[in-house]
Amino acid sequence: MTTKNKTRWTCTTCNAQMLKWQGQCSHCHNWNTLVEELPTTHQDSSSCAVSLSDIELQEQERLQIDKAGWDRILGGGAVRGSITLLGGDPGIGKSTILLQTAEKLAKQNLKILYVCGEESVAQTSLRARRLNITHPLIYLYPETNLDHIKQQLSLLSPDVLIIDSIQIMFDPKLNSAPGSVIQVREVTAELMRIAKQSQITTFVIGHVTKSGDIAGPKVLEHLVDTVLYFEGNSHAHYRMVRSVKNRFGQTNELLILSMHSDGLKEVLNPSKLFLQENSITTPGSVVVPIVEGSGILLIELQALASSSPFSNPIRKTSGFDPNRFSLLLAVLEKRARIKLFSTDIFLSITGGLKITEPAADLGALLAVVSSLQNTLPPKDFICIGEVGLGGEIRQVPHIERRLKEGKLLGFKGAVLPEGQAASLPEEITKNFTLKEVKTIQDAIHLLL
Repeated sequence: MTTKNKTRWTCTTCNAQMLKWQGQCSHCHNWNTLVEELPTTHQDSSSCAVSLSDIELQEQERLQIDKAGWDRILGGGAVRGSITLLGGDPGIGKSTILLQTAEKLAKQNLKILYVCGEESVAQTSLRARRLNITHPLIYLYPETNLDHIKQQLSLLSPDVLIIDSIQIMFDPKLNSAPGSVIQVREVTAELMRIAKQSQITTFVIGHVTKSGDIAGPKVLEHLVDTVLYFEGNSHAHYRMVRSVKNRFGQTNELLILSMHSDGLKEVLNPSKLFLQENSITTPGSVVVPIVEGSGILLIELQALASSSPFSNPIRKTSGFDPNRFSLLLAVLEKRARIKLFSTDIFLSITGGLKITEPAADLGALLAVVSSLQNTLPPKDFICIGEVGLGGEIRQVPHIERRLKEGKLLGFKGAVLPEGQAASLPEEITKNFTLKEVKTIQDAIHLLL
């Protein structure tokens, strides 16, 4: 007697599974998040286990896109058979950048299938012509049905597949609406299987939620090989692509692009971008070198401190972790004996960049003190250092690379943690002033 297949209920928030519907998820305790899904049938595996010592390593073949930014952020190019997820806000340029990528690959005699599920062929063609893209090896296919897409893949045999977007694709065998948890998960899993078996390099566009996360189940990001986030404001001139997952390369790589009438173009020297309007001649402005993937960026931290008429002063940040900033202000008040209880404090990263690196701690506090005391920090100096709870300045990694980038861009010196200058080569220290500090009090007395 065969066992009857039972439907399952999956939480759209935490992906937990239940045997029956209930109003509240027992795992994440959110209400009305369970959706019904039917069990899927699985075929027997045709592969077998292989000893690790018997596997012959072969170098992964990569598709070179532009020999610069895109190849760097993907770890040296797009690996054949890989699947890359690109997420970003509406109107930020996801379709534009993948159309440009398609053209660069088509110029290498690679066949591209662009599945435009959100727009008609005429609309996508109009966008492509605005970007001066008319290559005959780029094929547009307006479809959202996965079965029809698989048939087109069999007929066309493309080298590259672009899905725009994953949230509106659906598998007709599944009894759920497009964009549901099971549809997004199963369609992505099927695309991954096709990519691996047919060695089709696949790019998938994903929607994001109001919080900035990829819409749909978190398992979507686990399934793909690479996850890229398109950051920035759709009304701003500059956009940033950041890699948060990469099975074939380094994560946290950053690609900065500028929007033009003919598409997105890479900014070749991003440090100059963030410092092009350097206002170091005003109090509250400090330059800090940060590590972004395999590169170094020099960014400007700007602070504004003003007296507050209210009992609860305002503390706001833009591009800097607010919890980290609150901790640093507490250290500054406790260890440096600077009263901040009646002061509104604002901190901003110029250029719209977001940083999480603790090496910017010292620069953030010096910018605050500079604005509070209305004094100028030394001109042409960069600040490096992590601030501990005791007020001590801790050493940071990649100190040589940070200083080298600062010297290359014309800075005359740097403030850095005690003990890190001794191991630096002469090419860094020559004609470059290094001031070591042990505590936040030392840094304030030395610079301000």
